Amino acid sequence: MGYHHLAMAAKDMEAIHNFYEHIMGFQLVKTEVGPSPEGGWAKHFFYRMEDNSKFIAFWEMHDFPGVDEHFETNISKAAGLPDHINHIAFDVADAAELDARKQRWLDAGLDVMEIDHNWCYSIYTKDPNDNLVEFCLTTGSFTEADRENALAQLTTTEPEFSPPPAKIETHSAG
Repeated sequence: MGYHHLAMAAKDMEAIHNFYEHIMGFQLVKTEVGPSPEGGWAKHFFYRMEDNSKFIAFWEMHDFPGVDEHFETNISKAAGLPDHINHIAFDVADAAELDARKQRWLDAGLDVMEIDHNWCYSIYTKDPNDNLVEFCLTTGSFTEADRENALAQLTTTEPEFSPPPAKIETHSAG
């Protein structure tokens, strides 16, 4: 089982559309428009990621009572947390796709951070909502010892730190 869609508010749907359709390669396939139970109305845009069961969606809100036009769209900042805590991670099939995604971001003028986490390999950039987005490739496997360690971390108050990333590299688009 996976998730069907992740939905977030947006201030600038033109920028969101350009990023998620033209840069990320997702396709806008459905929009729902209607009144909000609290008042006002909204457009709800659905971008297909792989197939008709996986979407990322955005709300364009109009005339919502009590909603300031300067609301925060960065989910970490809204929670008072560093950017890397709340982020959106998408999977890739293989290293070639990860490299192609990195090049696509660079070609679009976006800076990219690349990290080898020792069990997965990731690239990161920011979307127009200022959220950290990631493409991630699982490169390792999980053993029973990994599971036992993960379960132990639920209750330990003095954890042993994981090894640092094998590689961290930043690529500037400019």
